[in-house]
Amino acid sequence: MTDKTLPFSQDQLEAIAAEVPTPFHIYDETAMRANARAFFDAFVWVPGGFINFYAIKALPNPHVIEGLKAEGMGGDCSSFGELKLCEAMGITGENIVFTSNDTPAYEFQEAARLGAIINLDDISHIPFLEESLGGTLPELVCCRYNPGPLKAGNVIIGKPEEAKYGFTREHLFEGYRMLRDKGVKRFGLHTMVASNELNPDYFVETAQMLFDLVVELNRELGIRFEIVNLGGGIGIPYRPEETAVDLAYVGAKIQEAYEATIVANDLGPVRIAMECGRMVTGPYGYLVGRVLHKKAIYKNYVGLDASMANLMRPGMYGSYHHVSVAGKESHDANPSPRKVYDVTGSLCENNDKFAIDREIADPEIGDLVVIHDSGAHGHSMGFNYNAKLRSAEVLWQSDGQWKVIRRAETLEDHFATLDYPGLG
Repeated sequence: MTDKTLPFSQDQLEAIAAEVPTPFHIYDETAMRANARAFFDAFVWVPGGFINFYAIKALPNPHVIEGLKAEGMGGDCSSFGELKLCEAMGITGENIVFTSNDTPAYEFQEAARLGAIINLDDISHIPFLEESLGGTLPELVCCRYNPGPLKAGNVIIGKPEEAKYGFTREHLFEGYRMLRDKGVKRFGLHTMVASNELNPDYFVETAQMLFDLVVELNRELGIRFEIVNLGGGIGIPYRPEETAVDLAYVGAKIQEAYEATIVANDLGPVRIAMECGRMVTGPYGYLVGRVLHKKAIYKNYVGLDASMANLMRPGMYGSYHHVSVAGKESHDANPSPRKVYDVTGSLCENNDKFAIDREIADPEIGDLVVIHDSGAHGHSMGFNYNAKLRSAEVLWQSDGQWKVIRRAETLEDHFATLDYPGLG
């Protein structure tokens, strides 16, 4: 079971809302950083060193990433903008992994300029990268493996054999042979076969799969690997009845696999990496909105000033996000009776719902409603449909203080790229 108690009180949220209009996202900095430390503690044994390349796409706010960098995390990038964000924060060199995915030449060039680990997505990208970099290849190159039907996926990635990402096994061996023959001296191996997975053994199996490949590739091609990137995908307990992945268990079991495979074949030390984003920050972000309307027709509805434009996961994936009514939960001084509602936003789309047929504390108009676990793929997936403006982001700090780390978008921002009289 996962405790869904809020880290701040109703009065504290109202004090913020008096200065930062709802809706807004708020992030618990202390909890995020403590979680980052626990992640590293689970892999302290890695002889080649462990790094988590934080998935910048999850929460691309430098004020958050700055704290994660202080805890030792690097950056997982897949675009020019994400690379520039890392550079601005002083995350450069091999503290960045750049995973190619239908990538233009200028992005490869920028990744190479920063000294990032370039992680190729397809065998055809080898000559494309070489051409993009003026006929040379980086000293260190990584390749992304797609194991196909060997592993099942989920609703977000889908089955690996149906995913657009990565090399087949045949292409992987051919690709590393090409890289070796073109003079590449340092090698990495990567996969990403899950998203939001809560079974800890899944990640142990993934590590074993890659360690076995390291042995096979060494035997066939004579190359040694410096880094094995297990990808991301560690899930979070969105539902109260779910349990977080035991990082210590995962680390210990991967250590056993490492010693039985890498060490036993005298192929160490190998640096172990992951690229988790959701697991690091997801549980410590909250979308705060206010009840505007209540409606009783064929069903009961609670309408918020927040919408799918602020958090699209429920509408896009049917994903569960826990809903709390500030000050009215069972542990609060004045709990409210519970009632079944659809919790909705104001977009002109019927899937603009945070919860469907959900029993929640019965709110009144004007109450603050908190949508949990929005600290990854929440604000970053926001959009401007219906000319909705993107919301502010707030950092909740260790001493109970808070600060705005991204102001709310204005109409001037929204129209800034239009050249039309009366706008911009």
